[in-house]
Amino acid sequence: MKGPRRRGSWEPTPAARWEDAFLTGNGTHGAMAHGRTHDELIVVNHHLLLRPNGGERALAPDLAGQLEDLRDAVLTGRARAAVARHVTAPLQWVRPFHPALALRLRRTAAPVGDYRREVDHRTGVLATHWDGRRAETFASRADDLIVHREVRTGDVELTHHWQLDGAPADLDVRTAATAEPGGAVLRTDVRHPGDSGTGYTCWTHLRATGGTLRAEGETVRAEGCAEILLLTRVHPWEDPQPPALPDRPYPELLERHLARHTPAYDRVDLDLGAPEEHRALPGSALLAAPDEHRAALLERLFDAGRHHLLSSAGVLPPRLTGLWTGSWDTAWSGALTCDANLNLQVSSAAAAALPEVSHAHAAFVARQLDDWRSNARRLFGLPGIVAPAHTDGRSGHAYHYSEDYPLHLWTAGAHWLLQPLLDHVDTTGDTATDRELVRPALAETADFYRAFLTRTGPDGRLLLVPSYSPENTPRGADSPISVNAAMDLAAARHTLTATGHHRLADRLPPYRVNPEGALAEWAWPAAPDNQEHRHLSHLHPVWPLGEINPLDTPDLAAAAHRALHLRGSENHSAHGHLHRALIAARLGDADLLGEALDAVLHGRFFHPSLMSSHYPHLDVYNADAAHTLPGVLIEALLHSTPERIVLLPAPPAHLPRGTVRGLRTRCRTTLTTLDWDTAEGRVDAVLTADTDRSVTVHLGTDPGRPPVRLDLRAGHPTPLHLDPTRS
Repeated sequence: MKGPRRRGSWEPTPAARWEDAFLTGNGTHGAMAHGRTHDELIVVNHHLLLRPNGGERALAPDLAGQLEDLRDAVLTGRARAAVARHVTAPLQWVRPFHPALALRLRRTAAPVGDYRREVDHRTGVLATHWDGRRAETFASRADDLIVHREVRTGDVELTHHWQLDGAPADLDVRTAATAEPGGAVLRTDVRHPGDSGTGYTCWTHLRATGGTLRAEGETVRAEGCAEILLLTRVHPWEDPQPPALPDRPYPELLERHLARHTPAYDRVDLDLGAPEEHRALPGSALLAAPDEHRAALLERLFDAGRHHLLSSAGVLPPRLTGLWTGSWDTAWSGALTCDANLNLQVSSAAAAALPEVSHAHAAFVARQLDDWRSNARRLFGLPGIVAPAHTDGRSGHAYHYSEDYPLHLWTAGAHWLLQPLLDHVDTTGDTATDRELVRPALAETADFYRAFLTRTGPDGRLLLVPSYSPENTPRGADSPISVNAAMDLAAARHTLTATGHHRLADRLPPYRVNPEGALAEWAWPAAPDNQEHRHLSHLHPVWPLGEINPLDTPDLAAAAHRALHLRGSENHSAHGHLHRALIAARLGDADLLGEALDAVLHGRFFHPSLMSSHYPHLDVYNADAAHTLPGVLIEALLHSTPERIVLLPAPPAHLPRGTVRGLRTRCRTTLTTLDWDTAEGRVDAVLTADTDRSVTVHLGTDPGRPPVRLDLRAGHPTPLHLDPTRS
């Protein structure tokens, strides 16, 4: 294998659209740099900027008194009429995420040569070079601000440009530039339309080396400066006043940031042996010919996905757009969509050694628990917690629902959102998060199911009713609400078992296998499968839960495999393709995983920024593909449980050889190195355990292939050679 490689991307031209801008972020603030030499725009984002729309006051509907009538209606085939009685108002979207404004830097127009804009994933620094000049931007993880520096760029005029795509005409905006000791400050206050009283303030402090700074009206002018430094911070008025901006020179600001960003990013590396001439190409060239540049493209997307995921996780885990947008008209409100997308985006966090992402997810869950308790009481009149399917990040109330999408009746959400934290705890041994959040929240989830499970079927088994499989409807049914959705069964069974309520868990019905030999989406004969749908909620027991797998439950795994093959792609959304790939990896189907990867690589899902779109042909800016693809590649190479490591469960033709370093397993063991070459029949690994332990190592998912039993000593690397040609 080749030596260390540079991890980043570059383009030979400025971004033509905000979607093409390179991205940096610290989990709270984000920046999108276009890389223009004359009239630069750097869009400034803050994870908690939300436009009021009524959602700020919304609660889950008070339906507790109607629960038993609803159950009767569902069990007698009258679900739609019963659900319709609940829906008495138009669909209330969660508050939309929006940008703050853009830093607009006008420089002296001149012919441009030797141009290059780039992003360094290891540092999070965006840079534009031309004719010996340089401008660079990063979002500091240490000081929580956006830092921008210009060197030898000539005279610069700075303004706060708030008229971004879709900005409401009736925003109340006030900007003022003032001089301050050692520099100048540009301040913009933006009040949202209406009477909510919400808004935000953006400050940009300017410092100069040499030359002069002049503050005039709404503009700061830098003239004759050798270097200028801009420090920008956003304050949503809903939050406490932030601390004063630090008075530190650029090298110190950068050093403090790198001390947090680079070690986190460097924990994992994937090297697919791509030719150096391919690695040297701009990202747009790799995207234009995915078959010709497959190894380099997958390396680049893996690196970019980890950079974007780390950069967008902090005060919250990533939204549908990460933490970036250049438009006030974000699709689906730029929400955190919890019934599929969020878990897909953070799917690599535990294995890819990014506890920063898991901590952001944990903070998000902890902040919303009171609202989840309110949902359980108002919707069902029960104790425990019920999570919403959509949230703006601040409110966890389940008020986003309609007759066609009765998301308020989805009961599996709390378990689904706790699953990434269970993986984090198993991987890291984070006893504090387990003790203070995960176990208590899992116990509250069990409290809900213990109170919820009161109806029984003709066979005496407990019934989950009402039950919802996001966001699908049984074939021929008039309502999505039914009985015994497989996702709900998996959530209830695992929650009750994990909290010691085994007898109640044993009374739940088994999964149903339909007449086609496939795991059914509803364990209810009156709810036939509808296969032309992008969601794969019924395969939750395969991924991420792992309850169904080829090594322990081969018959159910075969039924799940059949269900996966029968599933259509519906609207070809990126999250549908990659959800399929994650499940295919757990089932050991390298071919199906490769097909899903091909659909994304050939479907024009990636902008030159290497951020992705929701639909093919760059339609709708969306982080699902960008953030989920690293998880897919990792699942192709490694799966683990607290007792087991599975190497190369589903390596597709896309990954014939390579080396991955630093992946973490759920048995508290680091895959220090995995080096494989399928043509040579070579698989070499080094495992390093955190504590003394015994583990079982499998090569692939064939239950007929005997595993290797290893006794690992804490901190001692243990080499392992496996021969794929021997059974």
